[in-house]
Amino acid sequence: MEYISDSITAPIGFKANGIHCGIRKNKNKKDLALIVSDTICTTACVYTQNLVKGAPITVTKQNVKNGFAQAIICNSGNANTCNENGIEIAKLMCDLVAQHLDIDESDVIVASTGVIGQKLSIDPIKNNMNLLCDGLSKENNIKATEAIMTTDTTLKEVAVSFELNSVECRIGGIAKGSGMIHPNMATMLAFLTTDVHISSEMLQKALSDDVEDTFNMISIDGDTSTNDMVSILANGQSGNIEITEEDANYYIFKDALNAVTSALCQMIAKDGEGATKLIECKVINGKTKQICKKTAKSVICSSLVKTAMFGADANWGRILCAIGYSGCDVDVEKISVSFCSDTDAIMVCENGYGVDFSEELAKKILSQEEITIIVDLNSGEYEATAYGCDLTYDYVKINGDYRT
Repeated sequence: MEYISDSITAPIGFKANGIHCGIRKNKNKKDLALIVSDTICTTACVYTQNLVKGAPITVTKQNVKNGFAQAIICNSGNANTCNENGIEIAKLMCDLVAQHLDIDESDVIVASTGVIGQKLSIDPIKNNMNLLCDGLSKENNIKATEAIMTTDTTLKEVAVSFELNSVECRIGGIAKGSGMIHPNMATMLAFLTTDVHISSEMLQKALSDDVEDTFNMISIDGDTSTNDMVSILANGQSGNIEITEEDANYYIFKDALNAVTSALCQMIAKDGEGATKLIECKVINGKTKQICKKTAKSVICSSLVKTAMFGADANWGRILCAIGYSGCDVDVEKISVSFCSDTDAIMVCENGYGVDFSEELAKKILSQEEITIIVDLNSGEYEATAYGCDLTYDYVKINGDYRT
């Protein structure tokens, strides 16, 4: 497996574009993205579990229930959520794409992200659809990535190349998300493309399984969004033998998919609103996978742990505290905790008790931009990783006047 360039247009047969159409007041901010395959694709989606859902999710669910799609359109700057005419607007967005690309409106995935509860006019989208479609190209993948960003400060894109029975295949992905990130699905948007030939049933299974260990293991601020989803289009243009069962090729595909989604997860967590550090909590040697996942999420979600990481304070007691209220069946007297960076590691707790450690070294580790908290449960053979960030003053500044 090899990391390659071009993200969503790395797979054969995909084009993309992003423009400013006027949804956002700042003309320097792109706000409308389009991703298109030359041919019809099998597709799979996973959605937010928030009971309040954006109108685009309702429309997308209806459109992809047959397992096929060919295009993805997404606007930023307005969530099209809790709007009386939201469904109508989302359908009109699909219709406009269909008319300009000569495809069926039911083969369009539609997404929106931004402020909740503000009306979205179709006019800026309608008036600029020619510009959006005329600019579709392999090279404009970055413009599409820029167009889905809200409070993001960095582009989130990645692609990999791999082989299935000596046939080169590719998976690419882009994502947005900095705040309102606490998945019960994936509280952000992620759009994935691949030229692998795979049935819609196997594609949905691969995506649903992967999300449980990747996007569902991120938490920035504990808020589950209303709009967000992960969608993948697979057009089969690599020419591999179709994957229709859980065979060796299916698991190679899953590994490649996981490489893309895991990379996007780290980018999202590192770019949390106001964040200065990527924090990973890796729980090892647990009795079950579920215990490891729940423990890791409890640590990564703790506001006290997050603030300690911001201050580079090796206050490991907060980690034990978060494990203690996680509801997991763990033996506290077997737990060990270590802090790690790329160059150093230090154990601060062993068998549930504190150990002597160098505060100077701990401070050095926790001052890095990427920190791993390793929690060893010493009770089994399972492990899981959760992704998050520190909690800073800037998070409050950003969200205190987000709408105004």
